[in-house]
Amino acid sequence: MTRFSASPHPLMGRRALLKAVLAGAGVAAVPGLAACGSGDGGGGATDTVSFGNNQSDQVPKDAITAVLKSFEGESGLKVSINTKQHEQYQEQINNYLQGKPDDVLSWFAGYRMRFFAEKGLTGDLSDVWSKVSSGYEPGLKEASTASDGKQYLIPFVQYPWGMFYLKSVWQQRGYTVPKTLDEMVALSTKMKADGLAPIAFAQKQGWPGMGTFDQLNFRINGYQFHVDLMAGKEDWQGAKVREVFDTWKRLLPFHQENALGREWQEAAQSLQQGKSGMFLLGTFVAQQFKGKEEDLDFFPYPEINPEHGQDTVEAPIDGYMMSKKPGNPEGAAKLLEFMSTPAAQLAYLKADPTQIAASNKADTSGYNSLQKKAAQVIKEAAHITQFLDRDTDPRFASDAATNGINAFIQNPDDIDTILKGMADQAKTIFTE
Repeated sequence: MTRFSASPHPLMGRRALLKAVLAGAGVAAVPGLAACGSGDGGGGATDTVSFGNNQSDQVPKDAITAVLKSFEGESGLKVSINTKQHEQYQEQINNYLQGKPDDVLSWFAGYRMRFFAEKGLTGDLSDVWSKVSSGYEPGLKEASTASDGKQYLIPFVQYPWGMFYLKSVWQQRGYTVPKTLDEMVALSTKMKADGLAPIAFAQKQGWPGMGTFDQLNFRINGYQFHVDLMAGKEDWQGAKVREVFDTWKRLLPFHQENALGREWQEAAQSLQQGKSGMFLLGTFVAQQFKGKEEDLDFFPYPEINPEHGQDTVEAPIDGYMMSKKPGNPEGAAKLLEFMSTPAAQLAYLKADPTQIAASNKADTSGYNSLQKKAAQVIKEAAHITQFLDRDTDPRFASDAATNGINAFIQNPDDIDTILKGMADQAKTIFTE
């Protein structure tokens, strides 16, 4: 998982999001990133590929550096690494791509990728995909494809979201994995009677509740509606979104109280201590279970609408794009093809075993139990979503979605007012 230095979750902070919005509106970015690339006709040396890196924390930075050194050894090319602090990279990306970006650069699949591809700011990777497509499941290709049907990103690593629990606690109390929403309600009722908070919940950081919304929306309304809603093509005041919040309202009494004052790490600790029964989060939650990793397990969010079953999994994908006019197009294509290989991805994962290789050809024998489960869940999914803030306009995520979800948690009886506010903001943002 690509993480920001300020938070272990791969989500831009609200301040950073607002800065990114300003950058998108044409406000100058802080100098640095945009000036370092050789792309956009920058005339980089033909034996060198420039690489825009957002892995600024030391462990992942060392890991990606080792991967690129391996590429140098295999290809005979040199890689010039341009590393920027993670949030700063995000804030400057718009100006960076319009200036002289690096030949190959770090970014995210889904809406974030499509946004720049459809502006014509990144390079078409369809030729590379024609060589590497057999190494990816259809859902990953879908998440790397823009509206023109072409691919603009090579997936590298990813991690799924799910309902986490401690096997020992469930075995002791006789709990079984729920397959449907009604089964999860029955299980939650039993957990509450047993003195547990059925569903650990935290919303102080503003983003965890987005995960709950996503799960409910694509379980109820399906993948395509969810993607269209995130893109501003569906009505936030419509009956389908209303059903999502009505369903959440039914589940809210089973969630840990006072979520707006709790960080996700605290919610994870309540699960680790056996005070909560389940917790919806990404596999990075394992950071809070040192010494108990093998006791940690998860299951995909239960079925709600049989038409869609459990066909969609939230599994953010980090990968690499190519600049529109790389200084070394042949070298860039070779590097991107290399980054699609199991060897490159597994070498990186030695530094972060909370996520998995995007390639379906990766040898999973060295994975821990959580990674093996993550790989299985992703492989079985028909569709992959990225997480609300990656699948929609960042202005909507940072303001309307965050404030709307927080308001709902505070007052779930005021759904109509909340949805009107979200719908009004969506109309403003997506019609500009």
